[in-house]
Amino acid sequence: METQRFLFLICLMVCGGDIVSTSEICSGVHCQRSPSRSPDHQSRSPHVQSRYSVYAPRRPSVPYTVIHPQNSRTGSPKENPRTITAEVFNPQGCTGGGCHGSPRSTNNDTKVCKGIGCKLPVRMRQDPKQHSCVGDACTTGSDAERSRLSFVHMQDRAEQVFGEFPELGTRMGPSTGIQLTCDIKPGTNEVHSEDALVLHLHLAKGQDKLVAQLEGQQAEVKQLQSTLREQQSALLTHQREIMDQQRIMFKKMEEVKSQYSLLLDSIKQLSVQSPQGVIESHLDGLQSQVRTYSQDAFTMHKMNMDASVTDAGRPLFGCGSCRADEYCDFSADRPRCEKCTVCPPGFFLVAQCSIHADRICQDRDECLEIPDLCKERNQCLNTPGGFRCSGMSEKEAAAGMCGHSYFYNSEMEECQACTECDSQPVTSPCLAMSDAVCASPSESRLSLSWSGNVDLAKGSELPDKQLHIRGNSDGSLLSCTDGWIVLHQHGLVWVDHNVALKHGCRSFVQACLRLNASEDEGRDLSGMRLEQRERKSLQSASVSGAAAVEPGHVLYLSLKSATNQCSQDNEDVHLQSSLISPFSLLWLSHDTGAVAMTAQAIASAHYHTNYRPAFRTSSISDPYMVGLTHDNRRVRFRESGTVKFVLQQALYSMGQACISEGFYLLAYVNHNGSSAELTRAFKPGVHYRDTSISLSAATTVDSGDMLTFEILAPAQCNVRYFGDDSGISMLSLVWIPSAVSTALSASVSRKSLPSGAVRNKALFFHQTTPAVPQVALAGTKDHRDFIFREAGTASVALDLRLIHSCSLIKLTLLQQSGSRGDQPAPVAQQIGGHMPEGSVWASVGLRVSFQVRNGTVIFTTVDCVRGRINQIAHDAGSSISILWTAA
Repeated sequence: METQRFLFLICLMVCGGDIVSTSEICSGVHCQRSPSRSPDHQSRSPHVQSRYSVYAPRRPSVPYTVIHPQNSRTGSPKENPRTITAEVFNPQGCTGGGCHGSPRSTNNDTKVCKGIGCKLPVRMRQDPKQHSCVGDACTTGSDAERSRLSFVHMQDRAEQVFGEFPELGTRMGPSTGIQLTCDIKPGTNEVHSEDALVLHLHLAKGQDKLVAQLEGQQAEVKQLQSTLREQQSALLTHQREIMDQQRIMFKKMEEVKSQYSLLLDSIKQLSVQSPQGVIESHLDGLQSQVRTYSQDAFTMHKMNMDASVTDAGRPLFGCGSCRADEYCDFSADRPRCEKCTVCPPGFFLVAQCSIHADRICQDRDECLEIPDLCKERNQCLNTPGGFRCSGMSEKEAAAGMCGHSYFYNSEMEECQACTECDSQPVTSPCLAMSDAVCASPSESRLSLSWSGNVDLAKGSELPDKQLHIRGNSDGSLLSCTDGWIVLHQHGLVWVDHNVALKHGCRSFVQACLRLNASEDEGRDLSGMRLEQRERKSLQSASVSGAAAVEPGHVLYLSLKSATNQCSQDNEDVHLQSSLISPFSLLWLSHDTGAVAMTAQAIASAHYHTNYRPAFRTSSISDPYMVGLTHDNRRVRFRESGTVKFVLQQALYSMGQACISEGFYLLAYVNHNGSSAELTRAFKPGVHYRDTSISLSAATTVDSGDMLTFEILAPAQCNVRYFGDDSGISMLSLVWIPSAVSTALSASVSRKSLPSGAVRNKALFFHQTTPAVPQVALAGTKDHRDFIFREAGTASVALDLRLIHSCSLIKLTLLQQSGSRGDQPAPVAQQIGGHMPEGSVWASVGLRVSFQVRNGTVIFTTVDCVRGRINQIAHDAGSSISILWTAA
């Protein structure tokens, strides 16, 4: 039994591949040394070496008896690549010459090895505490030096001698030997270490866990799929119930219609003497039936809106007061008023819009309501707002197969209900192949204007004081809400604000115009700085801007201060509230093809005298039509049209020459390579102060024309030009096609210039641009009146440069109808105060937009209060610019 276990161990070690042969301890005179194989002999070995080798020192070789495998019938040895033959050690002493001629010797470890442990791999052996050597054949020092480290390569056909068990050789005989075979395939059933076995076990356990988790996930997926199928089946059941209820309702409606037709027939048959009670009873019964069916329909289509609708008796927190055509929407982040939904064509009303809920509309099923709608050969399919007939061609649709109040939509390939124009003009009626086109009062207009008053809002203080805009709300265009302007129409707007005020702040006060798309998004359109003066005197300025707007956008005005260091009295800022139409707005429809552009001026890094500003685009509605050139200093136009623009530039100046001579802002038009001055505006200078200069005008341009600007300052005046996103240095313009607009410019004429104590004296002008048919200066020579020959909207910009000693200087624009006897009425007014100390010239100007009719006349007057006018410039700085747009 022990012999069998030993053989099994030998086979296992040989099959595993980690075999190390060790020599036995030799004692006595019979021990002989076997010379080690030279490296050359090892390299010439014909046997295939194993991939495992043991690095061990050489020891004297011990003779082994090789037990060869059995031979085949032919006499050649059997070769089996899957058979490993073991070598058996001869325990008897070595006698004869055969001991030195051993064909195979094994280099064992230098350590003493006894017993069965020698058959184990080197890493699994136990190191003996000491080595023993007995006899004359023990290794000497020279032998130890010769037994250096070498590799013992294991062969695939391992042969070892069983020296530990001499009885094995006795029983089987020396000639028979022992042959152990292990049928394995190369590369399999090889265990290199215990770590590999442990790792293999861990991997097996991990795979089991992964399989278990995947099975659990598959079970969850199956459960979710079953739940989804149940929900889908419930939804389908609910939809079938709704369809059944709709069919029942339509049947009842058909019954009502039939009863109504019968009632009409019976009424026709009754004579005049028929009792009136019979007719009334029939009508009462019909009304009760209609009321009952309407309640049933409302109950059937009622929606569960508990999450978004509050009780009628509770106040609507957050919405405030909504208009008649709005409801309070609670579904958003915060409650807000929303427009009531309008039932589209092909839908019928289920529930009216209220303050708590939106209007509810239901699609009309034409296939059920109208019998034989698609004839017998076509199948009818209901669609939202219409229906579809299978096999309908465009030829049949053009012949009117869709029926009355329906048209064929070629893109959707179905019949759609025609749009109904309720109390609106019909631009195009509904035809068999096209829908009706309705035009609202505002959409039918190309341009509109609005004007209002401005005063200080109560409770607002600097550094950010709100200005309150007051005026009549126009439901189609805009409305005044809390001092703001809320727009209701898509399009472009041009805004002008004439401001006149006194302030006691140590720094400047800035008048701002801002456009807010929402509470979080907004931008400043423009801003003008009114400088500090030694004594509080009235100052005037005009703030203008242009932008593309949408319904819901808000416009508002404000006053800002750089610091809180204003005067301690209550009159830190006094706004002149007696102006006429200080706020005006020009609205342009998208149908005009107009383009709006805003560009921010870039701040200068150094002080300058003459300066050409550069810009970067902030917003533009059509970059193809209008855009900046490569140097960002010019605006290029690709098509002919009319341009209205405004440039507002903030600056800081140093030098007494700045006060005495002031600044000029010029606009040039470059046409075919030549540049010509269009107009210029004047601003009195300041010393060590912040101020602003502004220029607004209108002109006609051709394709390829460019618009440039330049600021002129005295040579002994150092000026720093600012630019940021607060609107203080901003270029705004609107380009309008020539088909619906035109422009005219004129300068103050030398004829009849008012001087001295002037009381509402009219100014005369000289036209500087070519004549246009829509507006012209009356007479062939200089005249005071401008006459409009066609109805539309006018936008006027007027600048006046003068020398005066008036405590107040008033500039007024008046209009008069073409009928004789009508008194002129003021359109707008601006007021200026004393001239700044040290300055020679002063300036005052106004800007306004208003509606005109055919034959409307406008003119300008000047009024000096407590003082006199010494001179009005006619050469530069005094001009008028008029933009006309078709209505």
